[in-house]
Amino acid sequence: MAADTITIYDIAAQAKVSIATVSRAFNNSNRVSPKTRDRVFAVAKTLGYHPNALARNLARQQSNLVSAVIPMMTSYFYLEVLQGVQTRIAKTEYDLLVYSAPELEDVEGLLQSALTRGKSEGVLLFSSPMDSGRVEMLKSREQPVVLVDQNHPDFDSVSIDNEEGGFWATEHLLSQGYKRLAMIMANRVSVPAMKRAEGFRIAHQKAGMAVDEQLVVENDDPAFHGYTEEAGYKAMGSLLEHHTPPDAVFATSDIQALGAKRAIEDAGLVVGRDIGLIGFDDIMISRYVGLSTLRQPMFDMGAKAAELLLQRFAEPTAPVTQTVFSPELVERCSSRKC
Repeated sequence: MAADTITIYDIAAQAKVSIATVSRAFNNSNRVSPKTRDRVFAVAKTLGYHPNALARNLARQQSNLVSAVIPMMTSYFYLEVLQGVQTRIAKTEYDLLVYSAPELEDVEGLLQSALTRGKSEGVLLFSSPMDSGRVEMLKSREQPVVLVDQNHPDFDSVSIDNEEGGFWATEHLLSQGYKRLAMIMANRVSVPAMKRAEGFRIAHQKAGMAVDEQLVVENDDPAFHGYTEEAGYKAMGSLLEHHTPPDAVFATSDIQALGAKRAIEDAGLVVGRDIGLIGFDDIMISRYVGLSTLRQPMFDMGAKAAELLLQRFAEPTAPVTQTVFSPELVERCSSRKC
């Protein structure tokens, strides 16, 4: 291998360390042990590199930035996932650059910008549909990509089993004796929401019950995919006006469920006693208002996504890794008579 074709990836792979460790070693960081630094230098020497030559190579090929392309930056879910990403990235010499898209149609332009050569070494792409055009575009680029809250067989990914969560939420409501279940949906462009809806329907089928389609309220607002408190409030209001209102509701996110809770209380009803309610996420506020939910390990998802990206830097040809977390049912007073 010619010296001028050696990259940081070659040295990291042969030394069995991350590319961030290689960078730290040649920048004399005190976060690298002497033993590891010696190993990195020995590999560089074997490959025909001197530290100064390597430093020039790193400067030419590395931006030391990792990009995250995220819709709905105001979502509590994304904020908690990002904490996990940032905590893991902070242990390296990379910095995190966040691109926020208020609507899905804005993702493509931000993704193209993040993938521009020299802007970032890799990209974390959150909650975005993976159609054939996007898949081919990402595969044609040089930067590694890790999918978060979505998956595709060609890319490393971290996600939650949304269908399983929707099933458990619905089965829990049925187990509490509720019989007329409604669902407050986000916009159908949201892949997680659609998967949660599938779980809702499968649980009905297992129980030998039909879903009352009139009690499935979908938000058609593209902003934030309908994951807003106001969307939940409006949807719950329409359900309460139905000639036979539901006795329990599954909302596809906690923030929607909080809006639904406010609508129920504004109507003079008691959540849990008059109408059961369960959400999805387990954001912090849910723990203080007694909202039953499906807990996502949001911090862990972010940390794992960052780890997969760092591993991909070190081993570009390694097999694709797909991590799927299971949600945890959290029972509180909103879905049972406490």
